[in-house]
Amino acid sequence: MAKYQAYSEYASTNTDWLGEAPKHWHTIPVGKLFTRIKRTDHTDKELLSVYRDYGVIPKSSRDDNNNKPSEDLSPYQLVEANDLVMNKMKTWQGSIAISEYEGIVSPAYFVYQPLAKLFDVAHPKYVHYLLRNPMYIAQYLRRSKGIRVNQWDLDPDEFQRVELLLPTKDEQLKIFRFLDHETAKIDTLIEKQQQLIKLLKEKRQAVISHAVTKGLNPNAPMRDSGVEWLGEVPAHWESQRLKFVCKLITGKISIDNHIVVALENIESWTGKYMATDSEFTGEDVGFNTGDVLFGKLRPYLAKVFHTENSGVAFGDLLVYRPSNRILSKYCFFQMISQAFIATVNSSTYGSKMPRASVEFVNDMYILVPSLDEQKEIVNFIVSRLEKLSELEIKAQSAIKLMQERRTALISAAVTGKIDVRNWKAPEQSATNKEVAA
Repeated sequence: MAKYQAYSEYASTNTDWLGEAPKHWHTIPVGKLFTRIKRTDHTDKELLSVYRDYGVIPKSSRDDNNNKPSEDLSPYQLVEANDLVMNKMKTWQGSIAISEYEGIVSPAYFVYQPLAKLFDVAHPKYVHYLLRNPMYIAQYLRRSKGIRVNQWDLDPDEFQRVELLLPTKDEQLKIFRFLDHETAKIDTLIEKQQQLIKLLKEKRQAVISHAVTKGLNPNAPMRDSGVEWLGEVPAHWESQRLKFVCKLITGKISIDNHIVVALENIESWTGKYMATDSEFTGEDVGFNTGDVLFGKLRPYLAKVFHTENSGVAFGDLLVYRPSNRILSKYCFFQMISQAFIATVNSSTYGSKMPRASVEFVNDMYILVPSLDEQKEIVNFIVSRLEKLSELEIKAQSAIKLMQERRTALISAAVTGKIDVRNWKAPEQSATNKEVAA
C-alpha cells in the first residue's frame, strides 16, 4: 500500500470497532438503509447463491456447488438487483453481498431490500465492498449466536445495528471504480493460477487412469478386455470382479477410542484425509491398515481412501480388504480411476441422494497384473503425483498471496486508510501490459 497516500485528517467514528476514519466520513446503521423482505412463489426465476469469494452469482455458473435445490421452489425467496443477500449461517465467513442479479435463493437466506434513503447516501456497489471486508466480517462473527460454530446464525436485529462507514457519494464512486479496476487485475492473475491447478488435477487423473488400465510398457501386446468401460488392456493382465480380489468387511465395532473416517474426511479425487470438527457416536464398520474405503453416496465425488491405520468407517463407506493377489495401494488407484468412478456413478439410484448398490460395486471389474508390476505401477504413480502436487502447492500459494493482497486493498480503500480520490484509470493498452506482466 506504500504507493497510496493517506487522508490528511482523521477522526473517531464513535464506534468500538471501526476506530478512526477520514474526518468527513460518517456512519449510518444498516437498518436505516435496508429492510428485511421475504418474497416467495417465484419458481420461474434463476437460482442464485451467495459465495464468500464471488458474491451473489447464478448457481449454474459454478460447478463446485453440490447442494441440490429442493424439488419445491415455492419457498425460495426472490432477489432483485441491489438487494442485500446473506447466508445467515455463513455470514461470519463472508457469505454476504449486494446482488447484481434477479433470481431466487434458499429459504434459509436473509434478503434485505434497499430503502429509498440508500440511494441518497450510498452506491450499492460501494456497500457491497464495505460489507465484505474483514473488519465487518469480524463483526458478523461477534454478533452471531448458536451452540456450534458451524451452526451460528447472524442475529438479524444485531445486523441492522451494524454501522456502515460512508464517504460522500462522489467519493464512493471513485473508490469502487478504483477497486473494480484493481481487483479485476488481481482476479485475472488468480484465474490463470486456478486454470493451472485445474490442468494439474486433470493430469493427475490421466496419470492414474492410464497406468492402471494400460500399464507402463507402451509396447506391451493388448487385448480386448471384454468390459466396455475398460476397452483394450495389456494381454497378460487378468480382469477380475472386485469381490474376487477384495473382501467386503461388514463387522461393526464401537467408535469409542478409534479413529473415525467419514465421507466428509475424504478429499474428492485425491483420497487425502481432511480433519473436521464433527463428532461421531455409536458403532460402524471397522477397518484395518491397508483397507480401501469407497464412498457409495454420490460416487461422482470420488471419495476413496487408502487406510494407513485401523479405525471405524462411518456412514456411506464400503470397506474392502485386498487379498494377497493385489497390493492395497494399487487397489486404491484402480478404484479412484476415472473410468471406475464414472461406471459406478452411472448405476446409482435415488435423485436427491444418489447411491451405488453394494452388489454393483462388488461386481465391478478391476485389472490385476503381477504383484511386481503392481508395485512398479504404484511407485510410478506416486512419483508423478508428488511432482504434480509440488506444482499445485506453488500455484495455491500464489493464489493465497494474491487474495490477501486483494482483501487488504479493499479494506484499506473502504475504511479510509488510503486516499484514491485522485486515482484515474490507466489507458487500456497500459492496463493490458500491466496484467500481462
